[in-house]
Amino acid sequence: RPVMCSRPNTGASASSPVRYRPACRWHLPPCAVTDARALAAKLVASHGETFAERAGVTLVDEPAALWQLLVVAHLLSARIRADAALASARELFAIGCTTPSGTRATSWQQRVDALGRGGYRRYDFSTSTRLGKNAETIRERWDDDLRRLRDEAGVDPKRIVKLLQEFDGIGPTGAGIVVREVQSTWHLREPFADTLTVKGARLAGLPTDVAALADLVAPDERAALAAALVVVARQPGVLDELG
Repeated sequence: RPVMCSRPNTGASASSPVRYRPACRWHLPPCAVTDARALAAKLVASHGETFAERAGVTLVDEPAALWQLLVVAHLLSARIRADAALASARELFAIGCTTPSGTRATSWQQRVDALGRGGYRRYDFSTSTRLGKNAETIRERWDDDLRRLRDEAGVDPKRIVKLLQEFDGIGPTGAGIVVREVQSTWHLREPFADTLTVKGARLAGLPTDVAALADLVAPDERAALAAALVVVARQPGVLDELG
């Protein structure tokens, strides 16, 4: 495995953003950098599908797609299987919750029924209420456009994480999912990785410094690498399949 560019354990929670530090390439000999990039490429190719993609969202820098990512992150924030959360997101999109205005046009019961069809029954009532409330919040605060939130944060990932938590039901975990997946689309001021991503990097023997990790792939592949490392963090056995 590649030589690790390790850092002390900060004691951060599994959903906390990791502090950005200057890239530490000089800790990795050239052969290790080559090996690390090769492994990163394999991970992206085999496990780089993001949660948004799995929910059928084509993530572009437009209000509708960004709202859909927020809905996906909201559903994934609960203690429920990811497959059920993603299926429920697809059901919500099918009834029109693809935009804030579309969500406001649906009734509470329509959203409850959609969540139930997706397997989200344990949290369907409260989640339907929160989705309706959040559709109002984004209209009042950011004129139905999450790009305004991004601009308010100055494209700073830590500030974006904080502002996203103004939405009901979006805590550090959900906010981290949004920023982790949107970073390749928004070209953030600095790379972003939550602790789950860094855990996956450590298990894979990749650099755990955020900048050095981001440098292993092209900027438009950072979200895919993060998605793959989340898979590694949750299912370390996938590393054995890479050869």
